[in-house]
Amino acid sequence: MDDANRADVPNWIQQHRVYQDMMRLDVGDSAQGYAAFLVYMDLTEVRGWSEVLPVSCPELQAVLLEGREKDGDTVQIIYPLRSHRTIKHRELRCILDRGGPVLLCAVASDSSLVYQKLCDGFLTPDPPVDIKDQGRRQHRKRKLQTILKNSC
Repeated sequence: MDDANRADVPNWIQQHRVYQDMMRLDVGDSAQGYAAFLVYMDLTEVRGWSEVLPVSCPELQAVLLEGREKDGDTVQIIYPLRSHRTIKHRELRCILDRGGPVLLCAVASDSSLVYQKLCDGFLTPDPPVDIKDQGRRQHRKRKLQTILKNSC
């Protein structure tokens, strides 16, 4: 972020210790550092994560975050990414190769955040709640039809 854009950052953010720590990592993209700070605030103040720390990733010239969703959980890596920026497979590989669970967080210009869990390979998603309920309903329906047929 150049000096002209830095004026857009509210003063309280510039004075925040973690924001200053992120800027000292000197990753070359202060706008990405600002996005990382917004994600940091969401994780710590809204979602209640613990031990969230900024980490420099020189290969990507980016600030990553490492933290725990709950005390005692595995440390997760969070990659804050401005939503309009493209990402290459090599960049994802670089983060996944660090090991541990990875979250990609897209940060929109209005400061809204979207988290996406990344993994090395394919994951079978959990079915929506409606599908599970539908299966039980169909089982009950078949059972009821069987009972009705046998009673006739």
